[in-house]
Amino acid sequence: HIHDDEPENRPHGRETTMTTLTKRSFLQGSAAAGAAVFMPAIARAQATVLRWGEMLPATHPQVQMVERIARQVKEKTSGRVDIQSFPAGQLGSGKDMMESVASGALTMTTDGAAALGSFLPQLSVVEAPYLWRDAAHMAKVAKAPVFTQMNAELEKKRGMRMAAVTYYGKRHLTTGSKAVKSAADVAGLKLRVPPVDTFRAMVEAWGAKATPVNFNELYLALSQGAVDGQENPLPTIHSAKLQEVQKHLILTGHIITPRLVIVNSDFWKGLKDADRSVVEAAIADGVAWQDAELASQESSLVATLKAAGMTVTEPDLESFSKPVLASLPKQFESKWGKGTWDALA
Repeated sequence: HIHDDEPENRPHGRETTMTTLTKRSFLQGSAAAGAAVFMPAIARAQATVLRWGEMLPATHPQVQMVERIARQVKEKTSGRVDIQSFPAGQLGSGKDMMESVASGALTMTTDGAAALGSFLPQLSVVEAPYLWRDAAHMAKVAKAPVFTQMNAELEKKRGMRMAAVTYYGKRHLTTGSKAVKSAADVAGLKLRVPPVDTFRAMVEAWGAKATPVNFNELYLALSQGAVDGQENPLPTIHSAKLQEVQKHLILTGHIITPRLVIVNSDFWKGLKDADRSVVEAAIADGVAWQDAELASQESSLVATLKAAGMTVTEPDLESFSKPVLASLPKQFESKWGKGTWDALA
């Protein structure tokens, strides 16, 4: 699962990867990191290159957060640590990138808790529908003992750790042509979900057909009618221009979504203490900025999407939450661990 920076130019061996990286490094004006590839090991230690892959487009606050972190780290380490950002799925799907972080081919990525659940099943509870009351309630999870325990487990089993929890927004439903006032109106609709079991179970509890599609293929799937609708936070809907291929925005707010910053454990442990502290501080600053930026975007985006031609509906929320809460916690109890839902709720 090693993905090259330029998909059309797959490396056939270590040398090609080095060359591509060097080319990219020079293009980015990071001559030190580029030249380091051809220097003796002692000199090379001066510039530590950290590659951070993202699924989201460069316009999304999550990617802008990575760039802010990179600038701060470069400045505070005098260029010793160079974070290179690869947005918009350049390095493959979310799953590809998580596997690359686990193997060490990639240093960092950001993904949803439920997606990370394919590596550690109980983690998907952090992104469960109707679990969090608000963003502040969700932010407390990072300090919960159950979270610390999950992180230790993830490190032991998969060689990666969660460096931060970020706010990704409240998820809402959109549809192409069908107006939706209650869950009864989505019965039989093909709704795109990320390839995650809890999302599938939620959509099925609403009576719709859950259809997994990778995020970078979503716009096309909606424009061609392969799926009738999808659900995502407003900044994601807007930055991916989904308003161009969806007519209705239904404010269901069914999941308050975290995204987790994950890093390869060996790389993390290998950083000098001083450099790791700089990276940790930059991540904390970046996350605080991104969380505030997302919240402020969310407050104005309903009007923006309305102005772009979407019909906005405030549906019967109970019709969506009731069937999900009646089935999901029980259905996933063995996966999440007995009592985990109650400990977090």
